[in-house]
Amino acid sequence: TLDLLYFILSAYGLTQILIYGSIFNKIRPAKNWLGGFGKLFHCPMCMGFWSGVFLFGINRHTELFTFEYNLANALIMGCLSSGTCYLMSVLINDFGFKVTYKDEGDCYVD
Repeated sequence: TLDLLYFILSAYGLTQILIYGSIFNKIRPAKNWLGGFGKLFHCPMCMGFWSGVFLFGINRHTELFTFEYNLANALIMGCLSSGTCYLMSVLINDFGFKVTYKDEGDCYVD
């Protein structure tokens, strides 16, 4: 349904802003912050999970998507968000799809 598409695109957008947005450069912790906890703020898969859980938590305040509140749905939406944010970050960069041609017949995603 469109609810799921809106959720995924919102999670991807939020994750990209939190990880790569220059507006957060001064407050984004270093990777070694708190014994490595700062890696969360540099990893699309990790931040994607928490973006999904956050969006699930505020879903009653938006008309874009509505999901029933329970722990299982929170976990599922976090996992869905994590996977899709990671996949999209692997496939897409600022210039479009990341495709590299290594040999004449082979095509690899960067």
